Amino acid sequence: MKKTTVHQVTQLSFMPRLFPVNVYLVEEKDGLTLIDAGLPFSLKGILKAAESFGKPITRILLTHAHGDHVGALDGLKEAIPTAKVYISRRDQKLLAGSRALEEGEPQTPIKGDVPKKISTKPDHLLQDGDRIGSLLAVATPGHTPGHMAFLDMRSQVLIAGDAFQIRGGIAVSGHMQPLFPFPAMATWNRDAALASARRLAELQPSWLAVGHGRMLEKPLEAMSRAIQRAEVAFQEVK
Repeated sequence: MKKTTVHQVTQLSFMPRLFPVNVYLVEEKDGLTLIDAGLPFSLKGILKAAESFGKPITRILLTHAHGDHVGALDGLKEAIPTAKVYISRRDQKLLAGSRALEEGEPQTPIKGDVPKKISTKPDHLLQDGDRIGSLLAVATPGHTPGHMAFLDMRSQVLIAGDAFQIRGGIAVSGHMQPLFPFPAMATWNRDAALASARRLAELQPSWLAVGHGRMLEKPLEAMSRAIQRAEVAFQEVK
């Protein structure tokens, strides 16, 4: 596990050289907010890292309900039963194992590892614009229908889940990168992902922190290039 801290945000990267799966600890006055829960084996590393802060994990926020982002959730809830779990209203259905589409959504199939054995139920259902401590919830559908990103309003560090990837080259969700194709393979709707990427760029983040890859400082130019490349690539396959 590799630790990287920027302002009040610490990235914990599991298997950083092979298949990086990242979770984030955000330090608040009253404790720690964990963003995403990695894979099942991430549990011990998350708990050990949190212990080093001398503060409890009080909240667990989920960007989306794919298996590599919720894998340690049940173990975390068992170890820290007081921690409150947050996920979008839409992706709570994925967390419960359902790939069914809602009326009015693009009828493209939901892809990726939708878990079937998570027993933890969310305590709070997130909506766009919600504030959770220092974090602003930003609805970013595309990778999944209910994907969420989180902007730390103190520092403008953006935790974007799989709305972007950095491993294999910075890219919008759904734009295939041969060196790391997995986020694209697991993307539900490319048009929605592109619209969400544009929205995140408008936030002008100071750092970009994603589910797969290193943290990127002053990311706006790179995000804009990734959006432009996705625009061309997505148009070509229509």
